[in-house]
Amino acid sequence: MSNKKQLYRGAAFLYQHTAKEEIFTPEEFTDEHRMIANTAKNFIKTEVHPKNDEIEKQDFTLVKSLLQKAGDLGLLAHSVPEKYGGLGLDKVTKGLVGECLGSAGGYSVAHSNHTCIATLPITYFGTEWQKEYYLPKLASGEFIGAYCLTEPTAGSDALSAKTTAVLNEEGTHYMLNGSKLYITNAAFSDTFIVYAKVNGDAFTGFIVEKDFPGLSFGPEENKMGIKSSSTTAVYFDNCEVPVRNLLGEVGKGHHIALNVLNLGRFNLGSATMGASKFSMKLALDYTKERKQFGKSIADFTATQEKVADMAIRIYAAESLQYRTASYLEDTLSDVEHSDDHRLIAKRMMEYAVECAVCKVYGSETLDQVADESLQLHGGYGYMKDYPIEQVYRDSRINRIFEGTNEVNRLLIPMTLLRQAAKGILPLEKLVEEANQSLMQSITLTDSPLSLEKEAVKLIRSVFLLSAGFSYQKYGLGIVDEQEALIKLADIAIELYAVESAVLRTEKALENSTDKSALKSRMTEALVSDTLLRVEMTVRKLITDIAAIEERKFIIENLLKRFSELASESTVETKREIAAAIYQAENYIS
Repeated sequence: MSNKKQLYRGAAFLYQHTAKEEIFTPEEFTDEHRMIANTAKNFIKTEVHPKNDEIEKQDFTLVKSLLQKAGDLGLLAHSVPEKYGGLGLDKVTKGLVGECLGSAGGYSVAHSNHTCIATLPITYFGTEWQKEYYLPKLASGEFIGAYCLTEPTAGSDALSAKTTAVLNEEGTHYMLNGSKLYITNAAFSDTFIVYAKVNGDAFTGFIVEKDFPGLSFGPEENKMGIKSSSTTAVYFDNCEVPVRNLLGEVGKGHHIALNVLNLGRFNLGSATMGASKFSMKLALDYTKERKQFGKSIADFTATQEKVADMAIRIYAAESLQYRTASYLEDTLSDVEHSDDHRLIAKRMMEYAVECAVCKVYGSETLDQVADESLQLHGGYGYMKDYPIEQVYRDSRINRIFEGTNEVNRLLIPMTLLRQAAKGILPLEKLVEEANQSLMQSITLTDSPLSLEKEAVKLIRSVFLLSAGFSYQKYGLGIVDEQEALIKLADIAIELYAVESAVLRTEKALENSTDKSALKSRMTEALVSDTLLRVEMTVRKLITDIAAIEERKFIIENLLKRFSELASESTVETKREIAAAIYQAENYIS
């Protein structure tokens, strides 16, 4: 993975081809990766799942003891440097552990929150004393962490926070006043990463301990799902925070808050992928056993299509998730001991677009899979006796966590358009090249994935053309044209997902893995479905932004391009995929 940093830069998939050699795939997991994944799976299976009923009743003493057991196994330490009592493992491992935790509902939220956004701010932005004192305790589970950003009037607009911090006359402590809302792990946490405005103006991070005078908690929130994670408000009434607990620099808290959330979004993609696999397993087991009209529900072709669609979507999520993991590792692996906070923040921001895609695609994959799995359970799926009921409730929060999916969608095209406005990216040239590409005839070869690779090129060209038209019409005012931005984001998300799957399959075919035939079938079906979705999105967008005389010409030409790549029916392909999945009795790729 060490050479990818020179080959790839964040968001480049939007405007340039990526070679298969530049990406990491699940087929490349090392023995060390598999070992820690097995440790995480066994922990969830033997320690967490058997106690699900108890922790769902909000026995937070039990939840904390489980987190401490996870600490004993090293499952809290993967992202903490060895120098500070951690394992110092790569971001692929971080993703794997997150995936394995995904089936554990609220416990997964508590665990992931601790290891990611409650620990990494200290890992990357802490002073040497802060790292030496807090990180070993967080890595072992002696301390459990929480992250305090959201306020009653500051949700997605986090920088409008009203919590204040004023240095006392003695210059020894900052006095924090204000409140934070919806804080995960609050009831049993020992440390809190808190953001407040010094003198009411300079947005700044602090490390606050539960016993600091002036800190208190609201009642436990009565949530729809993830009940085994604690969620309360946290209040600061002249809360005394020692000066040495200031995190980073005064007025630079946004560098920590917003950039650490990028890793949180990546983390969420991993957890939702794992939950999707668990949800699919529930559907497979139920439909094989349940009989209607004299045969197993699994034998009905409508069921098989649903199962295939689940597998295809998970395959794409898995592909883009581990691709992103290696990018993050390459950009962050050499800065964990750096004191250059500006450099660290820049590196964390590098793959903000990819992390946003992980979050959006992963959470929406889980919602789709959970919904279809519950549907296949019929009325039983609505009953608490069946695990899918909890999965369905737990899944919904993920489209809100770590910035709503709408906010994350807006981030994706605006990153590109802001680069264009600054002259960093030659958007006009890229649009012209995309237009020329669309005018060229498509020549398919007999080589594997020829059509699928052309489809990736088409989607990229369509995205650039649509972005160009949008920017031409609105200029910088496009920031207020959220309908157009969200449609552009939808195309970009589909592009990253389908390209990741195609590159992964291409790599597998080259290495002749045993399951490459199944990968090919899933990729073929994914591309076919993706082209249909992108075509509809583009038609809506062009209808909204193009002048009447241009609209018909553009749409007709685009339709021609899409029709040239339209595959024949995917019915048989999806039946083959479902048959392979049912034979394995689990998600496989």
